[in-house]
Amino acid sequence: QVQLVESGGGSVQAGGSLRLSCVASRDTIIMGWFRQAPGNEREGVASIISDDHTTYFSDSAKVRFTISRDNANNTVHLQMNSLKPEDTAMYSCEVAIAIGWAGGLNRRSYNYWGQGTQVTVSS
Repeated sequence: QVQLVESGGGSVQAGGSLRLSCVASRDTIIMGWFRQAPGNEREGVASIISDDHTTYFSDSAKVRFTISRDNANNTVHLQMNSLKPEDTAMYSCEVAIAIGWAGGLNRRSYNYWGQGTQVTVSS
């Protein structure tokens, strides 16, 4: 089992920034962020692999967001800049400790996920 503690969500105006953090209770192979807005399917936003820090981004995130991880503390950060109202969603941290690779932003690659943190961007 892996426990995940997410933090950093909140409400900002368009153009603002937020930094999401997720701490895992143990080491992981890959850590990522997914989001789901009401009425939409959950989508992958960004992820990062532990050993070589390879990153994956959705098209909407790759210019405005950065992802980083601190392996010593089993922590991943998602820095979100130039936020838009369409970024409004529940963001959840997902991790894999046993890889069944389906792609960096495919939920089938992940074993555990957190409860989520809400991000609201107003225009």
